[in-house]
Formats: sequence, structure tokens, C-alpha cells
Amino acid sequence: MKTLLQKTLSGDYSLNICGSKSESNRLLIIQALFKKLNIDNLSTSDDTMVLKAALASQKDIIDIHHAGTAMRFLTAYYACFTNKSVTLTGSKRMQNRPIKILVDALRQIGAKIDYINKEGFPPLKIQASNITSNKIEIQANTSSQYISALMLVAPKLKNGLKINFTSKITSLPYLKMTYKMMQNLGFEINFDHQSIEINPKTDIDTQKISVESDWSSASYYYSLVALSPSLKLKLSIYKNKSLQGDSKISELYKELGVQTTFEKDAIILENSQNNAINYYNKNLNHTPDLAQTIAVTCLGLKISCNLTGLHTLKIKETDRLVALKNELEKFGATVEIDHESLKMTPPDEILSHQTVKTYNDHRMAMAFAPLITKTELKIENSKVVSKSYPDFWKDFESLY
Repeated sequence: MKTLLQKTLSGDYSLNICGSKSESNRLLIIQALFKKLNIDNLSTSDDTMVLKAALASQKDIIDIHHAGTAMRFLTAYYACFTNKSVTLTGSKRMQNRPIKILVDALRQIGAKIDYINKEGFPPLKIQASNITSNKIEIQANTSSQYISALMLVAPKLKNGLKINFTSKITSLPYLKMTYKMMQNLGFEINFDHQSIEINPKTDIDTQKISVESDWSSASYYYSLVALSPSLKLKLSIYKNKSLQGDSKISELYKELGVQTTFEKDAIILENSQNNAINYYNKNLNHTPDLAQTIAVTCLGLKISCNLTGLHTLKIKETDRLVALKNELEKFGATVEIDHESLKMTPPDEILSHQTVKTYNDHRMAMAFAPLITKTELKIENSKVVSKSYPDFWKDFESLY
């Protein structure tokens, strides 16, 4: 439990944010298949450390705990390249997160995967197989990580892989991240929004990749600046032309009063003191991980919001739509949700001394932290932030 006392934040500060979890996890899979790749500024998040340990493990049972990305990426990795029987399992919540779409896709090319308990869900028993088929059809309107998992292993397959989409793509920026990253590393890949085709490659040139800092982690500071007219933050290491989909945060927060300036390898966030809007309406189909932060920012600014394109939030660490409704209402907000949207009307006065339940979800803890500028609150299970941003509380508290 962490108690956050109400505090007005002001002044100029600089922070170095750890490497992107999304980039790091993709690079680790590629590195496992192509040994000449070296990685700098690897994420220190729990998810990345779990994936790194799993790839180095010789055990027959691999437990990835709460790491959803690791579950998806390792399912494809072991299905295509293990030479023994591997059991891939995780936490109780992980065992209730669907993986059938990815398993069905891998079975199309000859992978041997069985469900140990419940059909369509981990844990999985994965047997060695000889993958020679190279065509897959897959739904693209659920988790983009299923497709990224297939893309990452494709170059090492004997005949490469062609992935045909049977539905509209969700979270397109995350697929573009995987695509551009692989393209930059020298893989031959064609992406036309209806399909992805990746040619086989036996080796890559020796090279070193420096991981950009995580834009999702930066989002909590965007929220803090939006709620703090006299606060100025410099965050490193960020690129103007980022591979990360959540770099769209710089555009999404313009209406919420935050100005972004790029300076070499950093961004400078300042409050434009122009928060005249009273209604924030956005489709976050391509950036669903920003929904929690944006909703809390709107609460703090006392503006109503309508956030759509959020259907993937129901299969995250928790059902994030339900979790958001529960916790926003504790502060006096009126919230309506359906399968893919959230509408929030703020109260006249934000209620104080509320305890935010995190549901074992790192983003719940970090999204609500900026509310200290408006009210006193407590965060349950505050250490959950280690999943993506272990130094969050140290960095956050350095500002006050």
C-alpha cells in the first residue's frame, strides 16, 4: 500500500526512462534465433526479465507468471523451435487469458500444441515438430501480439511464412513496430494490411540495437503535466520518429493541454495552460494501453470523456474496462462501459482519501498516481509497477 498526499507540483525536472518493454521483448526473440544481435538499454521490467530467463532456461516447465507478451511470443517460439516437450504456464489470471487464435494459427503449419486444462487457454504442452508449411490465416481483430509472435519466428522457418488476415487489424501501430524493427534488421518482409509475407533468412549481420525508452511509461508524466500548470519535464531517451505506437501520446495530449518538444534524444513536456475543452472524444483502437491514463487525466481536469476502440482491454492483466469503472467511481465520477468503450462524467468535487485497487495490473497503479495533484489517495499493491516500469515510484517521487 502506498499513500500519496495531495501535492502541487512545479519546477523543471529531468528523468531517464527505462527501455521499452515492447521493443525489448521483440528483440529478445530475434536475438534467440539470430545470435549476432546485441541489445543496449534493455527494459528492466518484470515481463522482459521473465522472457529473457525463459529463453535461457533448459527446464521442461516454463512459468511466465503474469507476462502476457511472454506467453504469446514463447508459444510461437517453442512451437517452431523446441526439440523436446515444453509446458508453458503462468499465473491464475494468465490461465484465463485466451490464446486459441494463436494456437490454431500455429497448428495450421504443423505445430504440436495441446491444452493441459481448459480448451483455448494456458497452460500449454508444446511438442517438437518439423515446420515446413508456410501459410496461415488468422483473425487480426483481437491481440496484435498473436501476429507479432508469428512474424518474429518467421525468418528462421525453412520456408518463411505468409500470414493472411481474415478481419480488420487491431492495434496496427504494434504490428508496424514489429514490421519496421524486422525490416531495419535486414529481414525481407512485405506488409499490405491484408497479409504479411516474410522470407526465410539463415543469418544476419553482427549489429547492436539501442532500445528507445518506453512511450507508455512516458504517458504517466503527460498526465502529471496536464494536471500541473507549472511543471516542466524532460524525459530521455525518445526519438521523433519512434517505432512505438504509443508515441501518439504526444498528439493525444495536445487537447489536454500538454505541449511536446523534441530535443536530440529527449522530449520536453510543458503545460500550455490551455485546457478550454470540456469533452474529450477519442478512438483509441491503435493505442488502447493509454486509455487508463487518459481517463484519469480527464477526471483530474474535470472534463467528460468518451473513449472507444477498447475491446482488447477486457483480456489484459485484468478486465481494464471494469477495473476503470470501479476505481473512477470511487472518486465520484459517473462511468458507463460496454464491450469496447468508456464514458466518464467527472464529479463537481473529486472525492478524497480513496484507495485504488490495482487488480494486479501495473497500469492501474501508474495511471492513478498523477491524481495526487488533486486529492489524497492510496494505491494498493503498488509494487505491481515492476511488471513494466520497476523504477516508477522512485522516479515519480523524485518530482516532489
